Amino acid sequence: MKHTIEVNGIKIYAFHGCLPEEEKIGGQYLVDVMLNTNFGEAAHADDLEKTIDYCVVNKIVEQEMAIRSKLIEHVGQRIVNRLKSEINGIHLVRLKLTKICPPINGDVQNVAIIIVEE
Repeated sequence: MKHTIEVNGIKIYAFHGCLPEEEKIGGQYLVDVMLNTNFGEAAHADDLEKTIDYCVVNKIVEQEMAIRSKLIEHVGQRIVNRLKSEINGIHLVRLKLTKICPPINGDVQNVAIIIVEE
């Protein structure tokens, strides 16, 4: 069986970026996490221990986003690595990390990176 768990729209204020002002001022980010797993046993038994706890996913995202990086690619990869190493039963991870109103030359709503790993 293939099941999907999503934790979407994790709102974080963080200090990522290459510009000095990004380190001081910070900005808004959104993180979406999709995990392919098998939660059939949890669905049958109604047992949180047999599936992925959303709170653990959120905690990993918050902890990694709190560590400053120049590139959202870097912090995104750290999040994926921790999810894969700390949560059992993940068959595939898809992470989307969105930087809201990036300080670039132009009127841009957001930029984002997507990482998909088995």
